[in-house]
Amino acid sequence: MALGSINDILLSHWRDVAAKLKGTLPDQEINGNDLDLATVVAVARYGTPVQLAKSSIDATIQTAEMVQSSLDRGMVIYGVNTGFGGSADTRTEAVEELQKNLLRMLQFGVTLEEKPVIHNFGKKNDLALGQIISQCALPLDDPVSATSMPESWVRASMLIRLNSLASGFSGVRESTIRTLHQILEAGVTPQVPIKGSISASGDLSPLSYIGGVVQGKPGLNVWTRDTTGRRSLKRADIALAEKSIAPSTLGAKEGLALVNGTAVSAAVGSLALHDALGQAALSQVLTAMSVEALCGTDESFHPFFGEVRPHPGQIESAQNIFAFLSGSSLTQHGNNAEEGELRQDRYSIRTASQWIGPVLEDLHLAHQQLTIEMNSTTDNPLVDPHQGGRMMHGGNFQARAVTSAMEKTRQSLQTIGRMLFAQCTELINPMTNRGLPPNLAAGEPSECFIWKGTDIMIAALQAELGFLANPVGNHVQTAEMGNQAINSLALISARYTLEAVQTLSQLAAAHLVALCQALDLRAMQIRFLEALEPIFRGIADESFSSYLQDVEAMDAFRTSLWVLFQKSLDQLTSFDSPKRFSSAVGSLQPLVLKHIVPTETSIAALYSWTEQCSSRSLEIFRMNRKMYLSNPDATSYIGNASRRMYQFIRHDLGVPFVDNNTISTPKNEESGFNWGAEGMQQDAARGQTMGGMISKVFESIRSGELYHVVMDCISDVQPKIKVVEESLAQTSDTQEALDGDSIERSESQSPDSVSVSVAEGIQLFTPAQTWSSRSTSVMDLEVGKDCNEDVKHEDVTRRKEMNR
Repeated sequence: MALGSINDILLSHWRDVAAKLKGTLPDQEINGNDLDLATVVAVARYGTPVQLAKSSIDATIQTAEMVQSSLDRGMVIYGVNTGFGGSADTRTEAVEELQKNLLRMLQFGVTLEEKPVIHNFGKKNDLALGQIISQCALPLDDPVSATSMPESWVRASMLIRLNSLASGFSGVRESTIRTLHQILEAGVTPQVPIKGSISASGDLSPLSYIGGVVQGKPGLNVWTRDTTGRRSLKRADIALAEKSIAPSTLGAKEGLALVNGTAVSAAVGSLALHDALGQAALSQVLTAMSVEALCGTDESFHPFFGEVRPHPGQIESAQNIFAFLSGSSLTQHGNNAEEGELRQDRYSIRTASQWIGPVLEDLHLAHQQLTIEMNSTTDNPLVDPHQGGRMMHGGNFQARAVTSAMEKTRQSLQTIGRMLFAQCTELINPMTNRGLPPNLAAGEPSECFIWKGTDIMIAALQAELGFLANPVGNHVQTAEMGNQAINSLALISARYTLEAVQTLSQLAAAHLVALCQALDLRAMQIRFLEALEPIFRGIADESFSSYLQDVEAMDAFRTSLWVLFQKSLDQLTSFDSPKRFSSAVGSLQPLVLKHIVPTETSIAALYSWTEQCSSRSLEIFRMNRKMYLSNPDATSYIGNASRRMYQFIRHDLGVPFVDNNTISTPKNEESGFNWGAEGMQQDAARGQTMGGMISKVFESIRSGELYHVVMDCISDVQPKIKVVEESLAQTSDTQEALDGDSIERSESQSPDSVSVSVAEGIQLFTPAQTWSSRSTSVMDLEVGKDCNEDVKHEDVTRRKEMNR
C-alpha cells in the first residue's frame, strides 16, 4: 500500500459515484475487465444504466460456437453432458434438459410474501386451532426481508454475473447475456433467497433464481417498481411480458454458466466494502471532532510519529486528522498540562491514527481483492479460445478471496466501533470529558439525563459488533456427497459484514449527534466566559483594590482569580448551576486571603464579593444559556472538517442542540398543543426523541448522503497533505545527502527545536511550544509565579512522556 492510496481510492470512488448519479459520465461498458466499485454501487442502489461492449458480444458468440463444436466432436464436458458435483460420473445427451434440471435442483431457497394478519375474528372458538395459528399470528420478523435479498444485492449480483459472462470465457450465447442485461436495465429484480449458499461452486442457489427469471419461469417472483417508486411482487413471466423481454431457452452449458460463480458473494461484499470505506473515512472526521470536543491536542498526529514508524495507514490517517483540526480554537496545539491534569490525551484520541491505520491497510487490500473478483471469470469449465476452444476444468468458482476480504472488513468495522465507543463514553462521562456537563446536559444536571440512555445504546451496539467480528470462514462444513469438502462461506461472511456495517452506522450516528452536542456546549461555555470575564474582574477591582498587600500586583491577582475560577467550574459540572457557582466562587477565598491585608473590613469585603460574584455569575450564565439555546452556532470555534459536519447535522438534517425542552412532550395548557392533529410541526418538533434524532443521521449514512460530506472534508485537506508529503520527501532527500557527505549536526542545535511545516493554513508545531485552552495559562495560579521552569522541565522530559 503506497502512502496516500486510501485517500485516492476514497476520493476517486465517491467522485465517480457522484458523476454516475448525475449522468456526467458515459454509461459504463460491460466487457469483463473494467467494472469498478463505483459502478456496482451506482447500478445496484441507484439504477444507473450500463451497456454491453461490442467486443464482449463478439467473444461470447465465438466461445458459444466452440462449446457446441466440442460437443459435436463427442468430448465429455463437465456439467454439459455429465452430472454435477459428486454425480459427475453420469452421462447424458439431453444437454438442454440438463441445464433446466440444474436450475430446478438449485431453486430450493425459502422465500415468503407478506400476508394479512386478522385479530378480530369474533368468536375464535368457532375456528379450528390451525386456522387461528395460521391467520392470527403476528410474524416474528418481516417475512419478506427475513427470507429475501434486498433489491440492491440482487442488482449488484446480476451486474457482476453479466460482467463475468461478458468476458467471453463461459460459452454462453449472445441471446442469454442480452436477456440478462435487459432484465437488469428494466428494473426487474428477481426475488432471491437470502440463505442457502455455501459459496462453494460459487453461489449456486441464489444465482439459480436469477437464471430462472432469465428463463421467465412462472414459479419465480420478481420485484418491479412503478413510476412513483412503489414496489410490487409479480410472477417472472408476467413481469418480462410487461417489459417486452423475451425469455431465454438455455442451451448447452448456459445454466451452469449462470449459476457457477461468485457474483452474489462479490456483489454483497462490494456493497459492504463501499460502506466500510465510508465508515473508515467518517471515523477520522469523528476523531477530529472528538479531539475538539475533549479539548485534546493535535500533537498526537504530528508527522514526526509517522517518520519514526512509517506504516502508510497510520501516516495517512494522522495527516487527515491533523489537517481536519486546522482552524480549531478548541484544540491544543502542542500540550503543556498543568499539575493535576493528564500530560497527554487518553488512548481513544491519542492513538487514533495508530488504531485506524491498520484498518485502512486492510480495506485497501479488500478493495483490491474485490475489484479483481468482480472482473474475473468464475465459472467451470471455461473455454480457452487461444487453444482452439479447449474446455478447461478447474475451480475458479471458489470464493475464498471474497471471504478473506470480508473477514478483514468486518474486523475493521469492529475496530472502528471500539474506538468510537471509547470516544463517545469519554465525552458523556464528566470524569473524562474535561469540563463538559455530565450526560452532555444543556440544562441542570439533576434534571437532565438525556445522553445516559445513549451511553447504554452504544455499549449494546459495540457488543454486537464484537460478536459479528468473529470469522465465518472457519465454520466450513463438507457438502454435496463430500465433493465440496472445502467451501468459502463467502456470502454468509458478506451478509454478516453488511450487518456489521448497519450496526456501526448506528453507533457512528449516535456519536456524531453527541459530538455536535458537545461542541455546542463548548461554544456556549466560551461565550459565557467571554461575557463574564470583564464583569468578574471589575467586581474583584471594586472589592479588593483597597486591601491588597501589593497594590501593583492587582492585574496578576485578578488573573489568578479568573483562572482558578474556571478550573473550579470544570470540576463542579455535576452540581446544578446555583450550587456550582457558589461553590466555585467560595473555593477562591483562600487565594483572596493569601493576598489581602486581613482586617475586619477586608473580610467583610470578601464575604460581599463572594455573594455578589456568585449571583452575577449565575445570572449571566442563565442569560447566556437562554440566548445560545435560541440560536446555537459553534462554527466559529471548530475546525474545517467539524464545521462541515456540524452544519450538515444542524442545518441539512435539522438535528437540534438538545435540552429537556427539545424532547419533552408539550402540554395543552402551556403550548396549546393539538393532540393528534396533523400539520402541527412546531409542536411535534418539541416531542422528539433522542432515537428519532439519531435515526435521521443513521438514515443519511445508509443512503450515502453523509459520506459525501465526509469526502468533501477529505477533499478539502488533500492538497495540503500533498504539500506535506512533498515537503517531507524533500527533507528526507536532503538529510540523506547530508548524511552522505558526513556533515555532522552542530552540537549547539537542539533536536527539540526543529519544526515541520505541515502546509499553508495548518499551524506550525514546535515541541517546546506552550498552550492553554483558556485565555491565560492556568499554571499561573499564584501571583508572580514563574512558568518558565515548568516549560524547561517539560522540554527535558518530553520524549519520556510521549513514549508512555
